[in-house]
Amino acid sequence: MKHYQIKYSNQNIFLVLFFFISNFLIAQNKELFSKELYFHNNDTLKYRLLLPKNFSEEKEYPLVLFLHGRGEQGNDNETQLVHGSNLFLENYSKDEFPAIIIFPQCPKDDYWANVNRDESKKGLEKYKFKRLGKPTKSMKLVLSLMEDLTKKPYVKKDQVYVGGLSMGGMGTFEIINRKPDMFAAAFPICGGGNPKSVNRYANKISLWVFHGGKDDVVIPYFSLRMVAALQKKGADVKLAYFENDNHNSWDSAFAETELLSWLFSKTKK
Repeated sequence: MKHYQIKYSNQNIFLVLFFFISNFLIAQNKELFSKELYFHNNDTLKYRLLLPKNFSEEKEYPLVLFLHGRGEQGNDNETQLVHGSNLFLENYSKDEFPAIIIFPQCPKDDYWANVNRDESKKGLEKYKFKRLGKPTKSMKLVLSLMEDLTKKPYVKKDQVYVGGLSMGGMGTFEIINRKPDMFAAAFPICGGGNPKSVNRYANKISLWVFHGGKDDVVIPYFSLRMVAALQKKGADVKLAYFENDNHNSWDSAFAETELLSWLFSKTKK
């Protein structure tokens, strides 16, 4: 039997240690998001909450709701932090834009948006977005949670924001349709919606829409037609179209250095 000796250089050891320590610190930082439960009409919504440094109920803060994608569905109250949480943890560390951050979790048997889905199809036939209709159970719970939170004296009523990716991008378009007077700005990533719905919020909410040009899961057309409809109504909307990105255009969106400064500069019209 042959025995092989593996030799590690100092550089390799350093890289392994750096990777281990970095992942450990990221995991530890995510614990800054407290685990919360919201109860409403015998239903429960699990969510994570990040409060600003030196939070005080005597002060007022912006509120950000973030809706995760389908890959983060579950009941562990952890997976929803996989994408997007680092953006807000970095902001927390810098303390540049003190804000209250909410990451709810959608169970695997539900969906944020009221959309007909046919996973056997591709392109335009895969998703059929309803103009409004009844909200899903998870959306009902999020709506109720947001109604309660925005009544708190420490929440700035004119600086309430929402964003999300994929399924959460669809949920972002839907929730601003359902609550056009609640939000000042929104940033849907690789999502979509019904373009006929923009009449309700086009002149009330600022939007920054993100999508990847090579997205074969939620095709970019779904975002592009929303932007076109918003532009037609004279909305404050801009588009970030990453032509080489596939579905994970959220990586490019979160790397956008002006995203948070843009978001927190918006107040309710």
